[in-house]
Amino acid sequence: MTEPIIPAGADEINALIQTCLTGDQTAYTALYDHFATGIYRLCYSLVFQRQDAEDVMQETFVYAFKNLHRFDPSRASFKTWLYTIAVSRCRNTYRRKRLPNIDFSQLFRLEIAAPRSERPEAELARKAAEDALRQALSSLTPPLREAVVLRYGHGLTYREIAEVMGCPAKTAESRIRLAHQHLKHILQAHGQGLLEELLSF
Repeated sequence: MTEPIIPAGADEINALIQTCLTGDQTAYTALYDHFATGIYRLCYSLVFQRQDAEDVMQETFVYAFKNLHRFDPSRASFKTWLYTIAVSRCRNTYRRKRLPNIDFSQLFRLEIAAPRSERPEAELARKAAEDALRQALSSLTPPLREAVVLRYGHGLTYREIAEVMGCPAKTAESRIRLAHQHLKHILQAHGQGLLEELLSF
């Protein structure tokens, strides 16, 4: 058994997939390890529950590995293909469940902490702004939330987002713009600077 190729780019990932298709379990492990963190973050950002996110992530990889022979690198990157599977399963989850409050520290990998020297009133103001952003993100419709998470949480291009969401690129761009406008409107009271700081728009 040869050592699996550690993915670095599309060619390496596709070579690793070919190794997986020979039945090499270490190659499956390497592929899983490479994408698991990103898939978990994507799932959590859409379903907002750790357990649900873990379940969806596992479902995503089980389906992907069982259907690896169907992956066509000429049609999409493996990342886009995998994200499409994950988003589809997230949709099944949040369609049948009422979404809970967001654990914001997980979303987009952001940690919001007041400086130690910050006075109590400043810390309270920051906490109020954080709560407002939580509510704003949770109030987005699923298509807008998916688009903004894929764009700002995972750095996908409009074309990749369109492939994942199954819509034209212009529609993906429009959804991100609408999500941005929605968040900006709700967070206006807390200053545009906060929005730029937290979401890097």
